[in-house]
Amino acid sequence: MKPIKEMSMEELGAFVCSALEKEGIETVLSGGCCVEIYSHGRYTSDDIDLIDRFNGGHRKIKAVMESLGFKEHKLKRYFVHNETSLFIEFPRGPLGVGDDPIQSISKRKSETGILKLLTPTDCIKDRLAGYYHWDDEQNLEQAIWVAQSNKFDMKAVEKWSENEGKMDKFNIFKANL
Repeated sequence: MKPIKEMSMEELGAFVCSALEKEGIETVLSGGCCVEIYSHGRYTSDDIDLIDRFNGGHRKIKAVMESLGFKEHKLKRYFVHNETSLFIEFPRGPLGVGDDPIQSISKRKSETGILKLLTPTDCIKDRLAGYYHWDDEQNLEQAIWVAQSNKFDMKAVEKWSENEGKMDKFNIFKANL
């Protein structure tokens, strides 16, 4: 097995995701790391956000993380390891974007395990949510990068944007592609 200190963000995510899966905890990568993967590194993140898809319980997650050599940060929900500067966060579920539950999960295999992550379409929605609701221009830029580098379902993004009441901002996103 590859040492943690030599793992990329994606490999570390796959390693943790697979270890949790073995214990019956299904997690899915979301947030900035999805953008990093789908933008081919145009954006980088220093934390790995894994959503506990079915809320398997923090105690179980903590036990698995400790077995992998991670320590829980005093603020909880964050885990650190002395061999990497990346930290692992477990934001509260359920897995969704806005009011929409996630229907489809992507998978990426590496030598360290299988990483489950948002699809490019849901990654774009996730970033657009930050732009739509908090006027975060960086989130708009990240959504554009993901859209420019991947096949995605524009109709699904448009319908979701309409449901969010944000067609004006959707049109800005679309114009920037």
